[in-house]
Amino acid sequence: MRKPFFECEFSEILLCKNELHETLNNLSHWMKDEHVDKSLVTRLDLAFIRKDPYGVVLIIGPWNCPIHLLLVPLIGAIAAGNCVIIKPSEITKNSERLMAEGLPSYLDKDCSAVVAAGVEETTRLLENKFDYIFFTGSPSVGRIVMTAAAKHLTPVTLELGGKNPCYVSDSCNVQNVARRVAWGRFFNAGQTCVAPDYVLCSAEMQEKLLPALREAITEFYGPNPRESPDFGRIVGDRQFQRVQALLHSGHTAIGGQTDAEERYIGEGPGRIAGGRGELQGGSPARRSPRHPARQPRLSSLPTAPTVLVEVQQNDPVMQEEIFGPILPILTVDSVDDAIAFINARERPLVLYVFSSRKEVVNRVLERTSSGGFCANDTIMHMTIPSLPFGGIGTPIPRNGVLREPPQPAEASACSWGNPAQTPSSFTIPPPPSRSLLPWGWSRTPTRCPLGPPGPCLVPVPTLPPPEAVPGVRAGC
Repeated sequence: MRKPFFECEFSEILLCKNELHETLNNLSHWMKDEHVDKSLVTRLDLAFIRKDPYGVVLIIGPWNCPIHLLLVPLIGAIAAGNCVIIKPSEITKNSERLMAEGLPSYLDKDCSAVVAAGVEETTRLLENKFDYIFFTGSPSVGRIVMTAAAKHLTPVTLELGGKNPCYVSDSCNVQNVARRVAWGRFFNAGQTCVAPDYVLCSAEMQEKLLPALREAITEFYGPNPRESPDFGRIVGDRQFQRVQALLHSGHTAIGGQTDAEERYIGEGPGRIAGGRGELQGGSPARRSPRHPARQPRLSSLPTAPTVLVEVQQNDPVMQEEIFGPILPILTVDSVDDAIAFINARERPLVLYVFSSRKEVVNRVLERTSSGGFCANDTIMHMTIPSLPFGGIGTPIPRNGVLREPPQPAEASACSWGNPAQTPSSFTIPPPPSRSLLPWGWSRTPTRCPLGPPGPCLVPVPTLPPPEAVPGVRAGC
């Protein structure tokens, strides 16, 4: 994926350290029995809730954040006292090999195991009975995991993606909105489940937003994103072809130039003026030679930030999660039309709203339903360990994989929201070059003076080699 240094430091390392730091600070509190109210006839009795580990937990990680989204559930599972089977994604080979070779050096081999396997082996792995399954990935694979778990009545947490709407009202700072939307959409080349998937705004706001987005993209990634060290790559050949096919929607306002021989999507000669295949200023895309030796490796080539306009509701880009560096913009007449558009679709993993008017933000928050809600920013709600994360089905609490007591009726009738709001006047700085530390942080920061709003990211000390800690057995 050729992740930039900053994105690796932020999304893979610092967030894992934060999770570990939060767990170490709160584990003794989470382990305590929870005493409950008693009735009149049981006044002299002792009544409490004790949280027990499930047993053997299977964690299946994704390829888009192969370290973070594997280690964070692993931290919770171990902290809760479970044994763990870890299945990294086979698509990211280097990360899979790192997990398979590195984790057994630190974890008790009697309580944990890493399984490096493909689709066929994973299918056979799911035939076994586990006490809990934690899966992060696509809805299609999630259905397969849940079907396999249902045979043994195994509880499951599915962390799936979706189409996350982003409503931009007319009352906001356009430059700030463009920077935050561009950063959230094109982070990790758009391959994040919490990225804003499409923008809803008025026609007037679209006219203001397009030049601001172009300016923000140029500021973040330079005039040629293909050569930028701060822009990642699509992970593989199949994913590249899928994202490329989504360009046949609406009309391209920014980026969108394609070269089938090099598998490039970006700006330059041959830009697609009509997303439905009409090229302007260049020759039609050519097919790659059939000889395997002459075909380039798609995953080694970039796809640049692209913005689509005049997108219709039935276009391909609106039928599935994009998971790539494409941002469609759809126009609506009012905030009520945006709310109706959002409510007519599946409830999203996260909903973003940009407005300087509190009543607009509250109106969208109160009249929609989503797993998370973030106002005047993107992605940053993920950095707050005290907020649960997840969709409407099962938000993931940040206290490990434990047997939870039944929820009261009034609690089970509603979802756990995690609204987070950011002052609309804060400006996100551009991504740094590869040679700089992220946003001016030192490698051992205790505060974040230049970073975006959110909690301070305080890393824990670096793990010593296993042989330096005799008698310590992590994972039991």
